[in-house]
Amino acid sequence: MKRYVAEENITLREFTDNVCAQASFCFSRLIKEREIRVNGKKVGENVPLCAGDEVCYYLTPAQEKKTGFAVVYEDENIAVADKESGVNSEAVFSALKERGDYRFIHRLDRNTAGLLVFARSARAEEELLRAFRERRAEKIYHALVVGDVPRDRERAEAYFSKNADASLVRVSRSPIGEKIVTEYEVLARYGDTTLLKVTLHTGKTHQIRAHLAFLGYPVAGDTKYGDGVFNRAHNMTRQRLVAKTLRILGEGEFSYLRDLTFASSHQAVGDKAPIE
Repeated sequence: MKRYVAEENITLREFTDNVCAQASFCFSRLIKEREIRVNGKKVGENVPLCAGDEVCYYLTPAQEKKTGFAVVYEDENIAVADKESGVNSEAVFSALKERGDYRFIHRLDRNTAGLLVFARSARAEEELLRAFRERRAEKIYHALVVGDVPRDRERAEAYFSKNADASLVRVSRSPIGEKIVTEYEVLARYGDTTLLKVTLHTGKTHQIRAHLAFLGYPVAGDTKYGDGVFNRAHNMTRQRLVAKTLRILGEGEFSYLRDLTFASSHQAVGDKAPIE
């Protein structure tokens, strides 16, 4: 059994996604089998929670084993986790907090797999936040995109604006909003899909997904900016995007991080053979 206490007014579904990856994976089954209790009472629907409500999840051993992430590196300053697609970054943070003092630094979209770094002290938090702000965090992504990308590499520039109400971003060539720079290199071609190595020179919400879609090569499986016809034909409901490698150009006492490059075990092409 896993027990949590809500800190704000929120739905049970949203709360589960943010605090318990194992329960998030099997939420529908837990609801159907009434294996969730709110303030001691079994619930069979996505009920609203209030701050202070106690939520208990009664998971099977098999459900508990599906953690949703793996810690690939840890020392006294940082921890690097390799997140699965379908897991909120907040759920990874929640699980780590059960082990000690961990501090949130950055996020990945729920359906983007790959690397997240967390600080383990106030000094490390300050340095990591500064490194991300100063573009000293080198992040490489792999993306499987729809289409046969003709250019082997490109450094693309455009402009970016947010629609916060719709949780969407807009990319255009007109100088409206903030400038974005996305660089890609073709790693492999599979007929109607292409595997790209993507480097962000600016780091904006949904930048890779929105910018590649704007260029005509949406990320396969992306339900927000992607090719709906392609996704339905291949039964894809999650984007094939992985935060593949991470290197922190630390300074001072954190300069040792410059010698470390972390890598995700996840593949943008999925567990099966690439689409032909």
